[in-house]
Amino acid sequence: MTADFSGIRSAYLSAEGFEAVLAEELERRGIAISTWHGRLALSEDPPVQAAWALDVWTDPRLLPAVSVKTAADQLRMIQRNWSGYSIENFRRAALITERLPPLKFRPLVFPEPTPTGHLGAWTLLAPDTLLASPTKTSVFANGECRFEEDHIGPPSRAYLKLWEALTVLGWYPKAGETCLDLGAAPGGWTWVLAELGATVTAIDRAPLDPRVEARPNVTTRQESAFGYEPAPVDWLFSDVIAYPARLFALVMRWIEANCAQRIVCTIKFQGDTDHASAEAFAAIPGGRLLHLFHNRHELTFAWEKRG
Repeated sequence: MTADFSGIRSAYLSAEGFEAVLAEELERRGIAISTWHGRLALSEDPPVQAAWALDVWTDPRLLPAVSVKTAADQLRMIQRNWSGYSIENFRRAALITERLPPLKFRPLVFPEPTPTGHLGAWTLLAPDTLLASPTKTSVFANGECRFEEDHIGPPSRAYLKLWEALTVLGWYPKAGETCLDLGAAPGGWTWVLAELGATVTAIDRAPLDPRVEARPNVTTRQESAFGYEPAPVDWLFSDVIAYPARLFALVMRWIEANCAQRIVCTIKFQGDTDHASAEAFAAIPGGRLLHLFHNRHELTFAWEKRG
């Protein structure tokens, strides 16, 4: 080995292209990165929640891998189900995978729930050295929540973000529940909610796709998402384009007005990442901050009313 990995206590898997953003977040959290292994940030500090990580390996262990059989046997001794992350030694990694119990990582059919089987993660740091974590924060291999896509119904690909958010959270609006979709045009999120049977009010200055607007459980109002006064709804959704600080003020206005039971919104960053605003969202009691597989330079904020 060319490096000492013996002190590794946590590992954070970044989405492709967001390694620097994850590194900035971890630095602000006081987490030192010892080294990078592809998109995997290795640290000697205990694991923490990291919004910009697709997956966090919470119990990484060094294991010998002097042979393919030894590597696979080491993993099988710990538990059954594993997903591999490879950046090199691809052939050796594939041979190890062949010796492990087979797993089928098929795309989900929304609103299918998340897999329930326990899943660990491993990677080859060197041909003779495994890093394996029996526990991790995502139930998906490498944090990648994939779906059987719908290429006909939704008017944009934004629907995939909401599919993933609802799947990861385990929250699904039901028939008869009221949803407000702020910044709805062209209607990708409204389409998802209407498909679930919810009653949706879509707010945007721009028109919705006519196919979405024509649905019997959809009402449209062409006005500003930020000018709409809070009123009681079961769900508040927003994929609106806005500076994070402005969106934070909007979300807090709804929470303080006690007008929504649950909130799901996208925090979109323009230029440099506004970590201070992200931290403000993360500090909201009952809130959760995630970088989903289908997010770009944005985070998903979810909140549930307590009590």
